Amino acid sequence: MSMTPPPGWYRDPSYPLVERWWDGTMWTDHRRQPESVQQPLTRPESPGGSGPGRARAVALVTAAVVLVAAIVTGAVLLRDDSGEETGTPTTPTAGSATGAGGPSPSPSGPSPSAGDPSVVVDELDGITFPLLDGWERPKYAADHDLLMSTPGTYDCPGDPGLCRHGRITSRTATATDERSPKALAEGDIEDATDSAYDRDLLDSRPFGGVRSHRLVKSGSVAVAGRAGYFVRWKVKTGVGPGGYVESLAFPSSVGSESLVIVRFAFDAGPDGPPLSDMDRITEGIRSVGDRDGGGGAGSSIGPST
Repeated sequence: MSMTPPPGWYRDPSYPLVERWWDGTMWTDHRRQPESVQQPLTRPESPGGSGPGRARAVALVTAAVVLVAAIVTGAVLLRDDSGEETGTPTTPTAGSATGAGGPSPSPSGPSPSAGDPSVVVDELDGITFPLLDGWERPKYAADHDLLMSTPGTYDCPGDPGLCRHGRITSRTATATDERSPKALAEGDIEDATDSAYDRDLLDSRPFGGVRSHRLVKSGSVAVAGRAGYFVRWKVKTGVGPGGYVESLAFPSSVGSESLVIVRFAFDAGPDGPPLSDMDRITEGIRSVGDRDGGGGAGSSIGPST
């Protein structure tokens, strides 16, 4: 009986020369070059002069391996007897070398920070977030992008439902060709506000809708050693104390370095998390395995307003 492997980077079954992201349920469109490429083992030429012959033998073996890999890859894309393409990627299986759909891709190895209780790991984007006091990893959440939240819930002041005083989400901005962190953050802040304080996933209005907003702060910021940009609004809602929403955009540390968008939503008032947590979490974002370097908010690029 096979077990579904955990989310991670695996060899792409449709193109084994690259790695592809498995989200624990299905393959995504995220691909990257393998972090390390194994070179053929070479030996010094022996006194008997057999070096060139050995080199030719190694070359022939290598070529044969490449040919077999090409045949296996091509077989995945062959059409069946009905003429329909059967190029659907196979599912990686844990605990066995092969599966029904062909060889299982090999994982790229666990992240160095994956077991650290003080951070939350976003393996897809190759970054970690500090887990501050007063925050916890999601346990049961309908939002798959939810990175962390404040513990406990309360009755929403508007439409019936349960709300949290603080939410932070992270996702790769794959639905846009935008390459500018500034343009992405400025274009995302309104959607982030609506998602947090206007209509929820069930089309309810837990805070009675958004009535108005004002700019609190925006500017360039260094995130994990990369130039990012953030926009922060204060939001007034129909009922309740309102809140603060921030959109933070910066390049990913892996793959094609697509832009990452992090959304902060903090309730205003005494029950909401301290606004300084936005800056502290931004400052603590690191590339996976890099806990000491990278820089954060204000380390080399300061907010403009």
